[in-house]
Amino acid sequence: MHGRRFSLAACLALSWALASCTHAPQDSATPSIPTPPYTIEQFLSTVSYSGASFSPDNSKILVSSDVSGIFNVYAVPVGGGEPVALTESTTESIFARGYFPGDERFLYSSDKGGNELTHIYVREVDGSTVDITPGEGHKAHFYGWARDDASFFVGTNERDQRFFDVYEVSATTYEREMLYTNDEGLYFADITADRNTLALTKVHTRNNSDIYLYHRDREELEHLTPHEGDINHEPQMFSVDGSELYFLTDLDSEYRYLVAHDLATSARREVVRAEADVWYAYLSKSGKYLVAGVDDDASLDLRLHELPSMARVPMPPLPKGEPSSVSLSADDSRMAIYLSSSRIPRDLFYHELGTGNAKRLTTSLTTQIKPQHLVDGQVVRFASFDGLEVPGILYKPHGASADSLAPALVWVHGGPGGQSRLGYSGLIQYLVNHGYVVYAINNRGSSGYGKTFEALDNQKHGEGDLDDCV
Repeated sequence: MHGRRFSLAACLALSWALASCTHAPQDSATPSIPTPPYTIEQFLSTVSYSGASFSPDNSKILVSSDVSGIFNVYAVPVGGGEPVALTESTTESIFARGYFPGDERFLYSSDKGGNELTHIYVREVDGSTVDITPGEGHKAHFYGWARDDASFFVGTNERDQRFFDVYEVSATTYEREMLYTNDEGLYFADITADRNTLALTKVHTRNNSDIYLYHRDREELEHLTPHEGDINHEPQMFSVDGSELYFLTDLDSEYRYLVAHDLATSARREVVRAEADVWYAYLSKSGKYLVAGVDDDASLDLRLHELPSMARVPMPPLPKGEPSSVSLSADDSRMAIYLSSSRIPRDLFYHELGTGNAKRLTTSLTTQIKPQHLVDGQVVRFASFDGLEVPGILYKPHGASADSLAPALVWVHGGPGGQSRLGYSGLIQYLVNHGYVVYAINNRGSSGYGKTFEALDNQKHGEGDLDDCV
């Protein structure tokens, strides 16, 4: 320990010093507007939405929502209007996994009594359900659809509770075939269109992982990324024709970037690289578009590229905030976008490519709270005890300034790794609404600022990372 400990008063002074620190807007105060106090119950009444799967005719989007008090599956009309409940559970949370490609059956996952042993179910058009992964004492995951829409893939640990085997399930008969017997503790990522080659991950630590390819025709497991030291390799998807594997790596870099590996020649090419981490990437069904999520200082730069040119496709005009995910329709003509900000919990928008507009389909913030009464977070950095620049997000009550002091607290995220981001937090907004300054610190060891910064607390938890906070 470094002996750098501050009193509460010093912490509050530090929080206000941050308001005029580096990388922050240079306003001296948050504009003062009449702001009524809201109750914690009002903030907790925010509705959650997740998932986005277009129906075969693109007329609606399948989502999960807890608007009923527990998660159920809803169809959201793209033309506007209230979501239509497709399940009506009052006891078990139900999460949508997607429409069938050719009809309005859909897949969902659910457990029993909160036991976290999720199974995968088909909800038939007539409302009946089928458990695709029946049995007791095991868990199942939905992995995705085959390129030809004839089947989909799931993983279960019914054979060995330690590991998830990979199965193919017929879209018509629901019969299962085991494709990969997982005795190595690997994680499934994707499978080629011909169903021959599986991409798998071996996680050693949070800073070190490997990619393996399992070739079914010769029953061979190929180690694709032999290396020394801490290097991450994260498979994302195969190309549509199966000739390349796209994966993320931080080889010789502070940040993760996207490469494509040629399975025939082992040649590799960079696809997306930035002065920040590329968090994920995926292809549209046809392979026409590539979507990449790139970190942008506690926010996300969502990039849509047209292949093969990699030309950037502009996103439609949206309210101020972070477009956190995009789902494309099977014909690449439409997109569903989730957007969030400090004042917007997470709302679904609909956009037809080639047009200039995006339509808001959901409103997750309770009508009892006015967005103008909430505050925007500001990214603020400060020099820590040893001179290290530490980032965080500052939330100030309306009317607060260095001349109008307010009590403050430091908000510490979980870990290892982890990051406080510029999104909606009902609890933070509640505290700010009741007059508190909140500084959501991204202390050393946080993700999103390069692997050197993230590794600074390795085997040193409760030392420098704690000193950053206090």
